Amino acid sequence: MIKEIIHDPIFLGVKSEMATKEDLQVAQDLLDTLIANRKGCVGMAANMIGVRKRIIVFDNEGTYVTMFNPEIIKKSEPYDTEEGCLSLLGGPRPCKRYQTIKVQWQTAEFQTRIKTFTGWPAQIIQHEIDHCDGVLI
Repeated sequence: MIKEIIHDPIFLGVKSEMATKEDLQVAQDLLDTLIANRKGCVGMAANMIGVRKRIIVFDNEGTYVTMFNPEIIKKSEPYDTEEGCLSLLGGPRPCKRYQTIKVQWQTAEFQTRIKTFTGWPAQIIQHEIDHCDGVLI
């Protein structure tokens, strides 16, 4: 189900809790909401739809990916950039990102996965994990 986007920086600034199997519907709602906003958004975190759980969804070069409890376990090649955010009013804001990241997460079956991402997908994941950590750009 498509949900309303949260714009409250106080709500968004609180760290999210670990996701569980009971949060599968939240992940589906998050994906539905991302797809509905795909013209202006490439990734979302659950707190953007009002749920403080560590769940992110993003467009990985044409394929939607859902991650439960994602954590960056390695990062390299820092760079400065600017990003916008569907949940934050105003234009793009400066931030620091890493060209290459290694991420550990769980699938919808709660199996652990580890993968290295580079470039644009890596930037999207970093932005959404920041949301999970209560970090706003």
